[in-house]
Amino acid sequence: MDDLESWKRLSREHRGITMALASFIADLRPASVPAATRDVLAKALVDGLGCGLYGLATPWGGIMRDYARDRGGPAEAGLWGGQARVSVGNSVLAAGTAIHSFDFDDHSRAKIHPGALVLPVVLALGEREGADGPTVMTAMAAGYETMNRVSQAANPSRARMRGWHLTGTTGTFAAAAAASVILGLDAETTASALGLAGTQSAGLWAFTADGGMSKRMHPGRSAEAGVAAALLAARGFAGPRYILEAEDGGFLFGMSDDPRPGMITEGLGSRWHTDATCFKPYACCGSNHACVDAVLALRREHAVEAADVARIVAGIPAVVNTQTGFTYRADSVLNAQMSLQYNIAVALADGQAYLEQFTPERIVEEDVVDLAARVAIEIDPEIDRAYPAIYGGRVTLEMRDGRRLTRRIEYSLGMPENPMPHAEIERKYLSLGSAAVGEPAARRILDLANGAFDARSIAPLNAALAEAEVIALEPAVL
Repeated sequence: MDDLESWKRLSREHRGITMALASFIADLRPASVPAATRDVLAKALVDGLGCGLYGLATPWGGIMRDYARDRGGPAEAGLWGGQARVSVGNSVLAAGTAIHSFDFDDHSRAKIHPGALVLPVVLALGEREGADGPTVMTAMAAGYETMNRVSQAANPSRARMRGWHLTGTTGTFAAAAAASVILGLDAETTASALGLAGTQSAGLWAFTADGGMSKRMHPGRSAEAGVAAALLAARGFAGPRYILEAEDGGFLFGMSDDPRPGMITEGLGSRWHTDATCFKPYACCGSNHACVDAVLALRREHAVEAADVARIVAGIPAVVNTQTGFTYRADSVLNAQMSLQYNIAVALADGQAYLEQFTPERIVEEDVVDLAARVAIEIDPEIDRAYPAIYGGRVTLEMRDGRRLTRRIEYSLGMPENPMPHAEIERKYLSLGSAAVGEPAARRILDLANGAFDARSIAPLNAALAEAEVIALEPAVL
């Protein structure tokens, strides 16, 4: 949509959506959150903590933790894996970066990773404010729902094609929403917090050009900005209360050439986008999981060996082709995690796409690099039309004996239509957490997390996270 008059019309028609969202956030109470949504959030808490613990042991997670510890500030909240207390802002910066450090954290079809920034905010600010478990759960619900709706309203596929990383750009709103609940802000003040958060939105996709670490820190910076927005609003610092819908400089019109502002309020309070949260069984970009599932199914059902495959053809949506369809370069773990060619190749070669498949050693080995070069990528029109409502993918193995084996997947493992049960989330958590901080510490944190929503205080959980000592990972699992 490049017609300025159309933008003006949309702005007029949807004037007030920022305030409507703020009112929803301010009025939200524990009893308002449906049981199904609470169950999703309980999974998200455990999943995010596992990702965060493992992320602390990565080079980029460690750099940010040490940076946050050096910045210090008032001793308001525990620094995960840091045996220290720092300011809330520094705590969430480090924790948000850690959760997203291995691209294993939850996501949604709004093309966002909400847990990586909502969890640090509710735990760190909740510790500072003495919040109880029901309040923390409610703040999580506000953050997840806000982020999903803002991203959907920006039209995530169109915003992504402009080069935005939506976890960074929409994450500030989620962090401000969660912080507003913890602080008990009224609707007017929450609207200011959303405005101050939105004006700090940032996050560009340039990291795939050279494997830069910037993607890892986007949730941490969003969390830090959203907390600052809410704390400033609470002091009376007024933010723009039409941040979403403003015709000139509003978030939605700046982010996308085809925004959908009605998505902010459509079914607000009755339809929960949070329920569609997706959990990852594979340590790579969620947009590639359908193709990973497809190649694993073909490998299993036909006893396929990589040496027997002459060529692989993947059919994907156009947006995913832009995002992950680049020619594989064995230059960084991040590019291996984002590359569809590598994800398919390593899944076919190893029968999985877990931690061991994304080490500095594995991503450069000749067998998988050669196999990745045999992966051809094409845009499948039918899959493209369904995206992003359906994160589908198709894989065809062209065998050296002339056979063509094809599998199409619409709902990969971890999608709400094909969910990972809580027990599987816990197994994932323990594999990640135990590798990073040892099994005893990981199990103690898990016990606290499983009782967090009913706890009288969230402080013990955040304290356990801070006290955990990070183990230097072996190269084979980093």
